[in-house]
Amino acid sequence: MSKLQAPLVECFSSIQGEGVLVGLRQVFLRFSGCNLNCSFCDTPGMSAVPDDCLLELTPGRRDFFKVPNPVPLERVATLIESWTAAWPGIHHSISITGGEPLLFGTLLEEWLPVLKRLLPIYLETNGTLPEALAPLIPHLDSIGMDIKLPSSSGCPELWDQHHAFLELAAMKEVFVKIVVDQGTEDWEIQRSCAMIAAVDPSIPLILQPMTRADGSIGIDALRTLELQELCSSLSEVRVIPQTHKFMGQL
Repeated sequence: MSKLQAPLVECFSSIQGEGVLVGLRQVFLRFSGCNLNCSFCDTPGMSAVPDDCLLELTPGRRDFFKVPNPVPLERVATLIESWTAAWPGIHHSISITGGEPLLFGTLLEEWLPVLKRLLPIYLETNGTLPEALAPLIPHLDSIGMDIKLPSSSGCPELWDQHHAFLELAAMKEVFVKIVVDQGTEDWEIQRSCAMIAAVDPSIPLILQPMTRADGSIGIDALRTLELQELCSSLSEVRVIPQTHKFMGQL
């Protein structure tokens, strides 16, 4: 595959629903494929590349049209450039998301410098591929990385990968997000906080209560407060559910 063509699911404009950028308008560029299979994934079925990518003609209007995969960089850049020209100032940044976009790290080395000329670049990642992140650091403005807890994600332990990733990500503006549910164990939060504190205790941590498709929460209020209390070694710990599941797909 040419480095100037990417396997994309969609490109659209919406409100960020997670993490420290919640509420801000972004361009979402969603890559296909993931190296994990989390039980709570809100974008399942990402392993196969779709025949077509959905591109939004007018930002936020859901007037999608299809283009065949893989999608040329020029097609995406031209679309986003048309949005920034016609609707200047409405977008905070471009969210590079998935799936797991760092599966295409070599390709992103070619794409990001072009896209960064249009808007700042925010990387949304599961935080397990540090070797793919390293060459991209100069092209990123901010990073939101997950710590996948075994109890809530169903994934194997990934502590070493997460630690190596966070050490690199800390070179940029970064926050950590952890999905928690009623089965989250104290030691998982304590180990996560120790990892973050060892890199930089000022890195924000977002505890994200498991949010179901119907908007209900998979953890009660008292347990959420107890988990937040375990994070006293860090300077900024917020509890933020997936707000877009309450508001609908804006």
